[in-house]
Amino acid sequence: MIDPFGRTVSYLRVSVTDRCDFRCVYCMAEDMTFLPKRDVLSLEELDRLCNAFIRQGVRKLRLTGGEPLVRRNIMWLIRNLGRQVERGALDELTLTTNGSQLAKYADDLVAAGVRRINVSLDTLDERKFAAITRWGRLGQVMDGIAAAKRAGLQIKINTVALKGVNDGEFDELVAWCGAEGHDLTFIEVMPMGEIGGDARLDQYLPLSQVRGRLAERWTLTESDHRTGGPARYVTVGETGGRLGFITPLTHNFCESCNRVRLTCTGTLYMCLGQEDAADLRASLRASESDEPLDAAIQAAIARKPKGHDFVIDRGHHGPAVPRHMSVTGG
Repeated sequence: MIDPFGRTVSYLRVSVTDRCDFRCVYCMAEDMTFLPKRDVLSLEELDRLCNAFIRQGVRKLRLTGGEPLVRRNIMWLIRNLGRQVERGALDELTLTTNGSQLAKYADDLVAAGVRRINVSLDTLDERKFAAITRWGRLGQVMDGIAAAKRAGLQIKINTVALKGVNDGEFDELVAWCGAEGHDLTFIEVMPMGEIGGDARLDQYLPLSQVRGRLAERWTLTESDHRTGGPARYVTVGETGGRLGFITPLTHNFCESCNRVRLTCTGTLYMCLGQEDAADLRASLRASESDEPLDAAIQAAIARKPKGHDFVIDRGHHGPAVPRHMSVTGG
């Protein structure tokens, strides 16, 4: 699949649910209203949609949420998609998780063909963790990460940089990830979904500042390592670990975007930071034949925009896009 700007679209991120067992302050309102179950695609429909994208050239597939592992019977879908990796139709099947369910599912994920996961973890401080996630328990997540490591999963830690919250812990996170053998990626806050007042602006910390601070303690060497996503990596000389930066605001990554996002309702977003979307659920349910679905996917890719327009400052009130990250898929 080639978009209007000549970029090959080979990476699909699929939100299997908008529900989550956490309420992270930069992602959701505490009193979230989730989608009615009737609006959410069945696992069989999600499987059919994913296979349509694989037929058309997707080589990497990431399952997201909400929290993907809280979806009932999710391992059925993961095992089905894992068979596409076994057949060679898919290069990689992975997922992003908050880690709360990893102790339960780590061995099953490996058995299904998953080899690498991202775990969202913004602090190593138990009280801060409870404040950031509202409902989460750090011990449960750390147990999950340990279980995933024992099972043989390669783990990348994703940390959202939050001014005045976790900005005193970045050195500790680099050291901990280096000692544990985990890659670490810092992410800028994204202006998606209403979370109340100027909260997101108050949270925003440019990663250019974060990298500058880290370079005062650590030896950071540019790396050509790529995972297919937007992170740009350096190697930390003192630990040998990889450190990534995802910078949608200070330096967007649109010129090399190879991704589209599918929600649990069958809505395809061609860009994380734009509202234009395609309703694939209608095409999916209109016919048992895959021809209407394939045509709808091609038409959507033909509308993929050049880039997003994320801005965070006092002159831009409200989120850049109204939907929460948990709806689109993180």
